Amino acid sequence: MAGNQPLGGNEMPRFAGPGTMMRLPAAKSAASLDVCFVGIPMDIGTSNRSGTRFGPKQIRAESVLLRPYNMASRAAPFDSLMVADLGDVPINIFDLKDSVHRIEAYFDALLLHDVIPLTMGGDHTLTLPILRAMAKKHGPVALLHIDAHADVNEHMFGEEIAHGTPFRRAVEENLIDTARSFQIGLRGTGYAAEDFDWSRDQGFAVIQAEELWHKSASPLMQDVKDRLGKHPTYLSFDIDALDPAYAPGTGTPEFGGLTTVQALEIIRGCRGLNLVGGDLVEVSPPYDKDGNTALLAANLLYEMLCVCPGVVYRS
Repeated sequence: MAGNQPLGGNEMPRFAGPGTMMRLPAAKSAASLDVCFVGIPMDIGTSNRSGTRFGPKQIRAESVLLRPYNMASRAAPFDSLMVADLGDVPINIFDLKDSVHRIEAYFDALLLHDVIPLTMGGDHTLTLPILRAMAKKHGPVALLHIDAHADVNEHMFGEEIAHGTPFRRAVEENLIDTARSFQIGLRGTGYAAEDFDWSRDQGFAVIQAEELWHKSASPLMQDVKDRLGKHPTYLSFDIDALDPAYAPGTGTPEFGGLTTVQALEIIRGCRGLNLVGGDLVEVSPPYDKDGNTALLAANLLYEMLCVCPGVVYRS
């Protein structure tokens, strides 16, 4: 047993106990950890509905419903990995650029340890500074980006950094290997006919949501694994990739999105990839009146944990 098992529902009622992810132990350092959960409570990079600053806390609150063993994949992450919750990155709530610098510095220090960070957002701006830190350690990483939007805007209101620009900046800064990058779930309307083509022109594989309508995502994930191989891979999952019927609590919802089953197929299909980190972003609790969006986010983060390298599977 690796230790650091989540606090069980038969040991302490689920409405009580620590406010950490899955009621795991809290840690001050990533030393000795294999995987860590980190929160970034930020929404100053959003362009429509705010509220993602409350995302990490609500995801943690809903995560009390999770149990340690994955009954579908048979993953037993806590039996082989040391996992803890490191709390939140202390951002500057009045200055987005300073917050980006703080996040990058935090992850620079975090990645001095051999740990896989799974991050709870927070708006999608946060992925840029994480990728900057990742590239320093691993070189340009493969990217698996699940989202309704490409987030490759040149500017937003004249600003180069916001939640709609991170992947254009990441390409420009050579943080990602575009020949080993996927964007899945893109849809909706755009400002120009070529909005999704910029990614294609850089070498991304772009799979719009319509290509997955009424289909399983499992065959796609086999293609993903064939292309990515063992290259260090970062998984960024925007909750608005899901149809708002499943995930209404987000800032820029788009109809015609992925189902919860397809989301599970995509993440479970990452088993065998060399995942070096991941994030789940854009959960906005003020627009999530029943808590289902945050509960879904907690489940998807748990599924990410279950496909991290080193997880054992119980037959």
